[in-house]
Amino acid sequence: MNPVSAPGQHQAAYATQFLAPFAHMQKPSATLLIIDDDDVVRASLAAYLEDSGFTVLQANNGLKGLEVFEQQQPDLVICDLRMPQVGGLELIRQVTERSPQTPVIVLSGAGVMNDAVEALRLGASDYLIKPLEDLAVLEHSVHRALDRSHLMVENQRYRQKLETANRELEASLHLLQEDQTAGRQVQMNMLPESPWSTAGLNFEHQIIPSLYLSGDFVDYFRVDEHRVAFYLADVSGHGASSAFVTVLLKFMTTRLMFESRRGGSMPQFKPSDVLGHINRGLINTKLGKHVTMVGGVIDETTGKLTYSIGGHLPLPVLYTPNKGVSYLQGRGLPVGLFNEATYTDLVIDLPEAFSLTLFSDGILDLLPGETLKDKEAALPVIVDAAGGSLDGLRRKFGLATLGEMPDDIALMVLSRNLE
Repeated sequence: MNPVSAPGQHQAAYATQFLAPFAHMQKPSATLLIIDDDDVVRASLAAYLEDSGFTVLQANNGLKGLEVFEQQQPDLVICDLRMPQVGGLELIRQVTERSPQTPVIVLSGAGVMNDAVEALRLGASDYLIKPLEDLAVLEHSVHRALDRSHLMVENQRYRQKLETANRELEASLHLLQEDQTAGRQVQMNMLPESPWSTAGLNFEHQIIPSLYLSGDFVDYFRVDEHRVAFYLADVSGHGASSAFVTVLLKFMTTRLMFESRRGGSMPQFKPSDVLGHINRGLINTKLGKHVTMVGGVIDETTGKLTYSIGGHLPLPVLYTPNKGVSYLQGRGLPVGLFNEATYTDLVIDLPEAFSLTLFSDGILDLLPGETLKDKEAALPVIVDAAGGSLDGLRRKFGLATLGEMPDDIALMVLSRNLE
């Protein structure tokens, strides 16, 4: 076996410069297993990697290495090829069979091309030739392999969640088509929990269908550890055909959320991009349905709300205790109607205490006034009188005693620090 050079100042500088972009991607507390029958080489590698923050296990032959692997389940394996009892190639084969997500890095002094090809074919993440002039190269290989393994595990997890969501939504769609009674239950099950709280934000909603099934829909959910998204959608028409589209909306937003989490086509999850995606999706389905909707994302680290309007009226009403009420600004084309439609993001700073109420246009039937302008003028006054709460709006509009209505009615209130 050949010796491995000890780390020096140039190696530390190289590691700092070369590995900086990867520092945030992998926690340095990963556990590594080094399998090599050369005690000097193994100790040198272990010392360097422990200094780099890793937990290092050691084994002096392949058989012992497999025992340690089974007992300790390390995050990564570094092994030599030429070892007694169990060689490196057989070790790679057994490790990848038992734990396909665990990367294996080969360190070999032989440098034989056929060995390298076979090791990589069996699943090795990297093949390095000893002696290593700079151990930072090995550390970089370890970080890269761990990052790739982490991404594979995350992608598999998100893929499983997405597949589960798809199966549930497909089942929901079949039920909706087969039986309106079951369809109503499915639609209610797709709605988010109400009330729901996260990081000081409170969400509530109520939907009153004009028929057995509703074409209005609301949702709110966490995008990641510091962002929460929400939307209210009003599908054109009424009944089962419109309720069918709410299932598609749930499916599309759920899929976009999972893709955003794994760095897919919309990692920023901008409301304008989400509305644009839904616009294209609805047009491609050729269902002849369109949607007016409001979508927003709250960044808890900045306190900012980013939102986008898709042809929706009335606009959301912002209530601030002791400071009054106002409509959010914005406009945009309906979603699912025009191929050329584009949507704009608007950003506001949310007050420390506030409520934001979203309505479907069915609420206009309950407002006083003869014209749309009269009704729009009346709505903020009622929100103010209701104290910006959903319970207050229920009382003001008499939602508990409504008779038959010509249109669906949906309300969603998100708030923070309301008395």
